[in-house]
Amino acid sequence: MADTLEEIQRRIIAKEFKSALESLDVLVTQKEPHPESLYMQAVCYRYTNQPSLALKSLLRLKQISPDHGRAHQEEGHAYRALGKTQLALRSYERASFYNPALESSLRSQIELLSKGDEADRVRRTQSQLDRLLKLPKPLIAVMDLISQGKLLKAEDLCRKFMQKVPRNIDGMRLLADIGIRLGVLEDAEFLLESAVAFEPNNTEARIDYIKALRKRQKYTKALDQAKQLTISAPENLQFQSIFAIECMQTGDFETAIEKFNDILKRLPGDPVTLTSKGHALKTKGDGDEAISSYRRAIHHHRSHGEAYYSLANLKTYQFNSNEISSMQEMVKDSNLSFMDRVYLNFALGKGLEDSRNYAESFKYYQQGNLLKKSQSRYKAEQMTQELQAQKEFCNADFFSRHKNVGHKTRDPIFILGLPRAGSTLLEQILSSHSEIDGTLELPNILSLSQRLRRLSFKNEVPGYPQILSSLKNEQFKEYGQAFIEDTQIHRLEAPLFIDKMPNNFRHIALIKLILPNAKVIDARRNPLDCCFSGFKQLFAEGQEFTYDLHDIGQYYCNYLDLMNHWNEVLPGFILRVNNEDVIDDLEGQVRRMLDFCGLKFQESCLNFHQTKRNVRTPSAEQVRQPVSRSGVDNWKPFEEFLTPLKESLGKEILNSSMGI
Repeated sequence: MADTLEEIQRRIIAKEFKSALESLDVLVTQKEPHPESLYMQAVCYRYTNQPSLALKSLLRLKQISPDHGRAHQEEGHAYRALGKTQLALRSYERASFYNPALESSLRSQIELLSKGDEADRVRRTQSQLDRLLKLPKPLIAVMDLISQGKLLKAEDLCRKFMQKVPRNIDGMRLLADIGIRLGVLEDAEFLLESAVAFEPNNTEARIDYIKALRKRQKYTKALDQAKQLTISAPENLQFQSIFAIECMQTGDFETAIEKFNDILKRLPGDPVTLTSKGHALKTKGDGDEAISSYRRAIHHHRSHGEAYYSLANLKTYQFNSNEISSMQEMVKDSNLSFMDRVYLNFALGKGLEDSRNYAESFKYYQQGNLLKKSQSRYKAEQMTQELQAQKEFCNADFFSRHKNVGHKTRDPIFILGLPRAGSTLLEQILSSHSEIDGTLELPNILSLSQRLRRLSFKNEVPGYPQILSSLKNEQFKEYGQAFIEDTQIHRLEAPLFIDKMPNNFRHIALIKLILPNAKVIDARRNPLDCCFSGFKQLFAEGQEFTYDLHDIGQYYCNYLDLMNHWNEVLPGFILRVNNEDVIDDLEGQVRRMLDFCGLKFQESCLNFHQTKRNVRTPSAEQVRQPVSRSGVDNWKPFEEFLTPLKESLGKEILNSSMGI
């Protein structure tokens, strides 16, 4: 299709609009038309003086790709041709928001605003345009490519520019933005740290740096940078909000809530601040107050999708019929932003599931996942190959050649597996023990694996896990020590601590090499409950396999296969704990886990729901309740829709899970 679209584009440039439309008519009738085919069709309609038809094409395009900046710009042109000035103006504003590189949208706004009494808005828009025009042309092109999701092209162009102008701050920020989107967080942090060092007064660079530090969970460092922002401009509410968020990340929820309240005194109905305050209250365990804050956000901004989803994500809140009707009406709005549309679809899935309308519930869960998958770069077969490489390379012979390496500390307990498998419950149980600190889903092991993936040896880049054979014993020890030092910020006074990043199951070989005395607990749950629960959950990031039932089933199979391998080559290193066993025999499983960790039994672990600690995962409210069977067999009402998942899992896994 790419070649066909390129050919059509050439015809449009040559002003052969009729011929282009004939070809596009075929492409846009497909079940899932390529967004660019609809965009080109709208362009052709505009140039052939058919703005109403252009709007119909753009309506379809926005339903597929709500954040398509050029679609909103084209919509502005169509409305302007129809004499609908206010609608055109709103379209141009949305276009500039989604794609700041669109010069035409900014100029069109200025022209339309200049005809009315809008001097302040003209000045603000002119300032945006001036900033854009000051940028070197290659960087404007980079911005445009990023907005279109063409990250690899954007990266290539930006790197070529930076080779010529290595200290250009805008270029450094854009390259860092691309790095963050691609998951190369370490490089992004270095770029932004350098940008702030070169221009300490560049607040935009400092804000980007804070976001990168937060992504890397370097919360103390991020908080220090946020403090510097507030000192530079004490009255700036944006800086105060950033500082409050960093207070949340370091666990200082009282200060965060105080700061959010200060902001709300000056911006009483700000939905973003109310939602952030709700997150802080939820993490603290103040569920009722969190609900109140989320509902206030909705009251002041009816289509604020994140607030609706945050209510759903409490797992204990049930939407009433009016709220569900309101969300169903809003989700049809073609001008709803991409993430608002995603949030509302997942919230509707939960709301309709609670009201036992399972067919409609599944429809919305599926729509939310399809939207997320449309922006994902995840490829199931590529993940299968990566995990197969772990098995092939990190075999019994490999471990026999790497004995007695790494840092000997016994501090870490890794709880891993698939998300929604019960790892938060196990963490809450164990962190109720006086000798164990619960922390977060720490990114350190994943970051180290990414760094090793790019590490060269003898002028070659072997890749990961192959690079592990090229490392010296001292390096394994250094990596283990660095892990302990870098995670110290998340710990309190207990001698042991938990890292519950689920994806660490992919890197058990690395954990064994750098921390040979660590404890590893594999949180396991019935495959249909686990996989479908993942499909229903909107994860912040890092779990892209959950957007498709077939993909999640394949991932579960890969996980079982790799865990079987680790148990075979590293006998006794991993303890498997089934969620259903914890529910049926809490004390027996608690004693089993504590024995594995070398700890004495404490009654507090049975009363884990009474433990006061901050919980940041979707299960936060659930683990503050005693164990129950409420989460068992939740897939059954949706069984008729789960054929792709069942086919992907296969009869052997399904029969085994049912005791057949």
